[in-house]
Amino acid sequence: MTKILPFALILMMVLHLIKPLGWPGLKKRGDFWKIAAGAILAMLVVVLVGHAG
Repeated sequence: MTKILPFALILMMVLHLIKPLGWPGLKKRGDFWKIAAGAILAMLVVVLVGHAG
């Protein structure tokens, strides 16, 4: 499962470069970086919650 998630995120970024997904905040091709930023933020939250508990 942990190896599927990065592959899925990269696939989403490539697909967004080809044809924008049209989701809120992801309307232009140049917004593909937001997918990576969201993934990094999510990993940060998981690490912080894991160390707090």
